[in-house]
Amino acid sequence: MGETKKKKKKKKKYRVFWFLAKFQILLLVLVAGALGWYYFGGYAQTVSKLQKEAKEFVRNSSDDTFRSVQTSLVYDVNGTLVSTLKGEKDVYYLEYEDIPAYAVAAMVSIEDKKFYSHNGIDIKAIMRAAKAMIQNGKVTQGGSTITQQLARNIFLNQDVKWERKIEEMFIAVELEKIYSKNKIMEYYLNNIYFGNGYYGIQAASKGYFNTEVENLDLAQITFLCAIPNNPSLYDPVVRMENTIKRQRRILDQMLEDGKINQATCLEAKAQEITLNRPQKTKNDYVETYTYNCAIRALMKLAGFEFQYEFESEPQRAEYQEEYDEMYGQCQNSLFTYGYRIYTSIDLNTQQILQAAVDNGLAEFSEQNEEGIFTLQSAAVCIDNHTGYVRAIVGGRNQDLPGYTLNRAYQSFRQPGSSIKPVLVYTPALERNYTPDSIVQDVKTEEGPSNSSGSYSGDITLRYAVQTSKNTVAWNLLEELTPQAGLSYLKAMNFSKLDSRDEQSAISLGGFTNGVSAVEMASAYAAIENDGKFREPTCIVKITDAQDNVILETANEEKEVYKTNASRMMTDMLTTVIQEGTGRGLALENMPCAGKTGTTNDNKDGWFVGYTSYYTTSVWVGYDMPRELPGLTGASYPGSIWQAFMSQIHQGLEPVEFLPYIDEQKAPLDNDEYLDGMQEPEPDPNVSPEDGLPEQENPPDTVPEGLP
Repeated sequence: MGETKKKKKKKKKYRVFWFLAKFQILLLVLVAGALGWYYFGGYAQTVSKLQKEAKEFVRNSSDDTFRSVQTSLVYDVNGTLVSTLKGEKDVYYLEYEDIPAYAVAAMVSIEDKKFYSHNGIDIKAIMRAAKAMIQNGKVTQGGSTITQQLARNIFLNQDVKWERKIEEMFIAVELEKIYSKNKIMEYYLNNIYFGNGYYGIQAASKGYFNTEVENLDLAQITFLCAIPNNPSLYDPVVRMENTIKRQRRILDQMLEDGKINQATCLEAKAQEITLNRPQKTKNDYVETYTYNCAIRALMKLAGFEFQYEFESEPQRAEYQEEYDEMYGQCQNSLFTYGYRIYTSIDLNTQQILQAAVDNGLAEFSEQNEEGIFTLQSAAVCIDNHTGYVRAIVGGRNQDLPGYTLNRAYQSFRQPGSSIKPVLVYTPALERNYTPDSIVQDVKTEEGPSNSSGSYSGDITLRYAVQTSKNTVAWNLLEELTPQAGLSYLKAMNFSKLDSRDEQSAISLGGFTNGVSAVEMASAYAAIENDGKFREPTCIVKITDAQDNVILETANEEKEVYKTNASRMMTDMLTTVIQEGTGRGLALENMPCAGKTGTTNDNKDGWFVGYTSYYTTSVWVGYDMPRELPGLTGASYPGSIWQAFMSQIHQGLEPVEFLPYIDEQKAPLDNDEYLDGMQEPEPDPNVSPEDGLPEQENPPDTVPEGLP
């Protein structure tokens, strides 16, 4: 019995020994393979080069390296300076002894707990990041120490590549050899980006609280320290709730690390944070839209792939996280790399559009608690000959501190009947319908009501568009299918579409999230452009400080609608302005086309229209949707549209829209006829003209029960 047990023990030891031996052999093979891959794959040479470059960066650095910044400049279409983008580190630089101890403690607790013990890199954090990269097939965790973040911000770009990560580590190690921990922390807190153009904690304190950082308490300091991790996601101007959540996490970490006690932590969490941003001379809506377009252009240049459709909410959330991270990185470069940004914005046209909005709503003086007008508007003008945005207004003009919400591209509202031409009618015209096709205006059991409450029976499609018949739009979309209609909006990058939008209610503007004024202007501009869509932007080109071109926007055309369908749609939309729901909004001596839109209970009013020169969309409504008696697409939105378009067309030659082919009367093979007709170049001279017309037009509303 004892002999048997001894034999079993020997066998067990032998098996363990043999397993360990095999494991060691396998490990040696893997190490040998990795070394072979490293050396013979050319990676050793690359890494050696990166290490050498890192040493040169740090060797040539000085105190001035961490204080300087390049200023980026923005120009309008005429070469007029619009704005300067500069992180004012040189003005707001703080020595270490002037930086609040709470700021240092907060950053160590939340960003780099081993800051005072590592040599520039944290091996465990890097291993966690490497494991996550292998699991996800891409870089998803930073693993960066404070020294690495400083290295990246000062010496490198924001590319998420292994080469940049390796060089970042080399630079961090070299920095730790030359500079003390206090100096590195000083450089870090003076260089990190706090969003909205603020570099360094002193600039952030001035920008968000209008005071020196030495005057801030714990709650305010940890609030600021919440921003740099992702300045887009934690932007306190537009995402205050996110900033507060991270601020509380920082306080918890400081409590855990023994930097504050329980009572202090609870007191800071309970304190209400109120921004106090200083007043600044600015071209508010032009600047925010320009910066957004420039950042997206830089993202595209860096290889970021924009996405507008998602299979699930987790997929959408993951994309949004990646988007925010890349957006923040490119925003950082915009303020530090000394770019020259050339735009299509015309400041003269911009002033005319802003005045039209302000004058059109001048009778409404109600303001909210923050002193912002409650009734608002957004308007966008696109140059039809280039496809670029010419002017953009995101709200009524007010003397408010900092940048305000740019409703033209940041707000999404229900479009009412203004969506019908892009979603229903032009697609129907591609499927053998014509302006003279007979359709039925009748009330069905499941269908909507007309705003007028009356029904005309058999009518032409032209008359249905002219009078904005809800029944016809509904029935046509059911024939097309909502999926087919939405495919046109997806092709034009409408960004807030939802799987729940696949229903007939969208034929009348009943969307889950809504649309923006920029999206509506670009969609109508596509109809005017013979069905060819151009991505809306105001960026023409970006150069470096030496005027070397970094990127140019080609504004490529993508065919969304067929040419003849687009021209038929334009022809019907001219009838809307001449005889229909937009009657009275026609421009003097200038052919124009357009469509009204009003949502249920008069909460949103739209007018979108165009000439051969320009397309302009106008929205009017309350930020917090509520009824505005008398609001229709033809009332305030239409008046703003007409006032603006009348002024910018002053002195321009009248240009007729290109005719469509009546395929029932003419041969179908007329491509040469359709493609050969060119429009004349616009006259750049525009002079202002005052005055808003009075309107008496029938409402154009979504029926009761629909959003």
